[in-house]
Amino acid sequence: MPKTIRELADELKVSKQTIQYHYQRLPAKNRQKDNQGTNMISLTAERIIRGKVTKPLVAKTQQTGSKKVTKTSKENNELIATLRREVTDLKSQRNKQIVTKDRQIAHLIRLIDQQQQLQLTTLEENRELKAHIQKISGLLETSGPFQKRQNSTSEEDVSKNKSNKNWWHFW
Repeated sequence: MPKTIRELADELKVSKQTIQYHYQRLPAKNRQKDNQGTNMISLTAERIIRGKVTKPLVAKTQQTGSKKVTKTSKENNELIATLRREVTDLKSQRNKQIVTKDRQIAHLIRLIDQQQQLQLTTLEENRELKAHIQKISGLLETSGPFQKRQNSTSEEDVSKNKSNKNWWHFW
C-alpha cells in the first residue's frame, strides 16, 4: 500500500524534507500522485528511499566508531604504566605533605606545652609573692602599736623643742 511522504518520514524518524529530497531524485516511473495531487510513495520507491536514508545513518555510526582510534594492547600497557607512575608520584607527594604537617603539629604542641608550663610557673611565683606580701603586711600590723608610741613620743619632743626654741627666750 502506498504511503505519503509524512507517513514514511514519521516511520523512519527523519524530516519530511529528507524524504522529499530523495523522492524527487527517484526516476519518474517510481513517482506517483493520487487523485488529489498528493505525492504517494510506492513499495519500490519506499525500498529505495529507505535504503538511501538508512545508509547515511549506518555510515554515520560507522564513522563515529572509526573516529575512535582503537589502541593496541602495547599502547594501553604504556598508558597504564604512566598512569601508575603518576599515581605513585602523587601518593609520595601526599605522604611527604602529611609528614611535614605532622612535624608542624608536633612543634606546635611542644610550643603549647612550654607556654602552659611558663604560665604555671608564673602563677606559682605570683602566689608566692602574694603570700610574702601578706606575711610582710602581717608583720607591719603587729609592729604598728610600737611605731605609734614612738611617733607620739617624738611628736611631744618636737613640740617641747619648739617651745624652748622661741626667739624671745634669748633676751
